[in-house]
Amino acid sequence: MKKAIHLIYLALYGFLLSSCAQSGSEQRFVNENVEFACRQTSCMLDLLGAPDGRYPRTVGDDGKLVTTDIYGWTSGFFPGSLWLLYELTGDEKWRREADAWTAPLEPNKLNVNDHDVGFMVYSSFGRGYKLTKNEHYKEVVVQTANSLMTRFSPVIGSLKSWQGGKAPHDSTVWQFPVIIDNMMNLELLMGAFSITGDSAYRKVAVAHAGTTIKNHVREDYSCYHVVDYDTVSGKVRDRATAQGYADNSAWARGQAWGVYGFTMMYRETGMRKFLDVAEGMAGFFLNNPSLPDDGIPLWDFNAGQTGYHKDWKFDETALGYIPRDASAAAILSSALFELYTFTHNEAYFDSARRMLYALASGSYRAEEGTNSGFLLKHSTGSLPHGKEIDVPLVYADYYFLEALCRYERLLDGISLQ
Repeated sequence: MKKAIHLIYLALYGFLLSSCAQSGSEQRFVNENVEFACRQTSCMLDLLGAPDGRYPRTVGDDGKLVTTDIYGWTSGFFPGSLWLLYELTGDEKWRREADAWTAPLEPNKLNVNDHDVGFMVYSSFGRGYKLTKNEHYKEVVVQTANSLMTRFSPVIGSLKSWQGGKAPHDSTVWQFPVIIDNMMNLELLMGAFSITGDSAYRKVAVAHAGTTIKNHVREDYSCYHVVDYDTVSGKVRDRATAQGYADNSAWARGQAWGVYGFTMMYRETGMRKFLDVAEGMAGFFLNNPSLPDDGIPLWDFNAGQTGYHKDWKFDETALGYIPRDASAAAILSSALFELYTFTHNEAYFDSARRMLYALASGSYRAEEGTNSGFLLKHSTGSLPHGKEIDVPLVYADYYFLEALCRYERLLDGISLQ
């Protein structure tokens, strides 16, 4: 009996040692990537100089930094990354930089012409408010939410995305296009609801998410990129893609936006239908036969397959390969860490971790001092338009850092909320 107890003790001791060693290894992984991100971001700050209303987006064909103005939809991600570095390190240097790069974006609080004010303002002012409780940041968040609310149609039950436009392969001109990406901007509205207690913000966010389930999400939990509506009747006019392989294909980043957005809506509302859709969309992503072993998806799950492709101006076959999209993996990794906290499904945690480790490997993480200061390589912006193909993208870095931050919090047993 004593021998049996001794063996059990040894087994438990060995397990604890193994767990401690693994935990230590994982923390070293986090620390090494945070240190790399700090050094690499310092290189980018040197390239940028003082904040002047231009924000990093990608690199050009010449390998040089490409920037956007404050009204570009990606403008909020660089300040957001600076806030994440402050959260990850506690170093006041990053708070000062984040403050400085957040401030020029304030005019977007009155921007009623763009649904992506959520990306622009909530990634910057919103994240800054969560970390500092700066009262001015709170006011900017609420005013920006008011601006976004003007884009809601009660007839359609959605916020309008683009002002118009059409698919690159089609002649249908859209009246009221809504893109799956817009699920991400609902966090701004839910943030304003949390701050003010005004249920109008919540009602619009819930309505938009419900309409998205009805008209964007397919039976297999893949999703359309764009759904266009008749502004008078509210009926669907068109289901199409702008950045995916085809109207009926599954664009990888759009799928990741969906998982993240519906997980966030479950967090903010507790409504089970949002969790069910998040899990369904995650399952489509993770179980797709075209998903590579490292978890970094092709830019579209159906790229190169018959029965999907429509004519574009850009000839993707000239590339000689199907590009990956590291940004989709970064978004999904962050989303899956949160989805795991609600479901306790270890498969979500393991998949998020696998993607995070792949992104941090030499295959996707830039060598220090290169890549114009961006952290990651191999993202794809809009292949049908021939733009931003196999390049760094600022939002890939942002969600990589957020995934890293969420991973560390889970390792430390700290709530993500």
